[in-house]
Amino acid sequence: MEIGSSSNSINYMDADLYNAAERGDIEVFNNYQGDELESLRTPDRNTVLHVYLAASNKFSFSDFTTQILNRCPSLLLQANNKGQTPLHIAARYGPSTAVKFLIQFQAQGDVEQQGIAEDAVRRMLRKTDLESNTPLHIAAWYGGRGVVQELLEFEHPDFPYSINRKQESPLYIAARRGDGPLLDILVKKLESVAHGGPHGRTALHAAVMSGDADATTILLEKRGKLTKERDEDGHTPLHYAAHLGHSSVVEVLLKWDVSAAYVTDEKWEMTPLLMAARQGHGHIVTTIFSSCPDCCEKVDKIGWNFLHFVAFRNSPSALCDKIFKCGDVSSLLGSVGNLIDAEDAHGITPLQVYDAYMAASGEKCKPNKKMVQIDKLLGDIVNEEVAGKAVHPIVKRLKPDVSKDRFEKTRDAHLVVGALVATVTFAAAITVPGGYKSEKGSDQGTPFLIHDAAFKAFVVTNALAFILSISAVTLHFASLSPNALHPFNSSDKRVHEAYGLLGCAMFAMMVAFSTGTYAVLKPSPGLAITSCCIGLGFIFCRFFILFCNGLETKLRVVLGYL
Repeated sequence: MEIGSSSNSINYMDADLYNAAERGDIEVFNNYQGDELESLRTPDRNTVLHVYLAASNKFSFSDFTTQILNRCPSLLLQANNKGQTPLHIAARYGPSTAVKFLIQFQAQGDVEQQGIAEDAVRRMLRKTDLESNTPLHIAAWYGGRGVVQELLEFEHPDFPYSINRKQESPLYIAARRGDGPLLDILVKKLESVAHGGPHGRTALHAAVMSGDADATTILLEKRGKLTKERDEDGHTPLHYAAHLGHSSVVEVLLKWDVSAAYVTDEKWEMTPLLMAARQGHGHIVTTIFSSCPDCCEKVDKIGWNFLHFVAFRNSPSALCDKIFKCGDVSSLLGSVGNLIDAEDAHGITPLQVYDAYMAASGEKCKPNKKMVQIDKLLGDIVNEEVAGKAVHPIVKRLKPDVSKDRFEKTRDAHLVVGALVATVTFAAAITVPGGYKSEKGSDQGTPFLIHDAAFKAFVVTNALAFILSISAVTLHFASLSPNALHPFNSSDKRVHEAYGLLGCAMFAMMVAFSTGTYAVLKPSPGLAITSCCIGLGFIFCRFFILFCNGLETKLRVVLGYL
């Protein structure tokens, strides 16, 4: 149904008709023929046949589809707003019998009219949507193996399926899914299928990205020459496997073509061995080194060999222990023993990288010029990306020690707050609330409120606040002594202890204020209670905020887990 003017019309389908189309209830459409059926459209211009084929349950497929198409054969090739025909929809949702039925209907209809069935079917099979996807592209993406077989039944074996707008061919899509059986169907049915993909990748790149060794093997058996094909950055499939950490795929690629291990990329001139070491994939480093030990001689454009990367990744650990910790290079094969002292373009050796990174983990380490150079080089490495995945994060140990300055500021703040609390509480203890009364025959005075419970609470909490603040100040001053055995550092737990003492002191001071005020204003109950509530209200508000923050943190943890 269509409402509005022709320039601003809205298509919609009545709810009863739409629901009937989903169910496959043909009786609801008994009064609709030809153009009437074709005019029934959803806002996305899906026909009754589109709606039915997209439904999850098809109870009477052949009966409903046959009667609908017999009444309006043109629906078979009608496209929606996305350029998708009913065959595109069937290729996505299946089943394969639905695809087969549509193809056979087109073939039979054309035989009756022109007698050229195969050409009509192939035109339907090759029809593309607005994203340049044929039904075969759609079926490959959603993994319908039976659907793919039916779509290829009428196709020429040498027909070169083109790429879609994402630069993906059906073969590339199936490879990216890592679907070996589906790939096997495609490479057997089509002799000239395109294998290209985005960013200059091939279907073999895509199979490697999926991490599926079986899919990789199937492609190698049919497209073995793709092993040294490079993407737009000069990366081969073996580069991808080494970077992504797909050990089984690396083994398959090396077994097929070991020479791919010597190919370098364009930006960094890195081999797969260097990429595996850069990522810290120790097992892959061992695998590549075992297959072609002399490839360790190749370095990247700044002169780093694979031991430079092994040094800061500390992987494989067995090799690190043997070379860097034990210094056992005599048992290493070939020229690997000489690589430990090999200098890069900046004069940095693998041993220096290892020593710098291990030393940088100590508290008293002071960055030197060489360490700063290493730190900068590692920073450049982190920004690299291969196969859409960035280099694993590198723990930046070589960084300026900003924690000392932060600690100095924290200590100063603690000293100021502690001294302030101690001063206030000391003054309050000398000038007690309510004043003193003179005793006959005595030079000493007695507080007027000595027997009042609120006054007693004031005295205790005020003294507690004074002691706690003095303890926090003393804790800091002890660390400043030139004879201190354990001076503060940024990670010292005593910093947190001092912080806790000051927090308790401030809490005790607020209680002392509230109880002291209450004791003095007790003759006026309303005013005394109001003043006390203001002071204690601050404390309760603070505890409520802390509780809410703690609850929020716990909720975030729980929600993050869920």
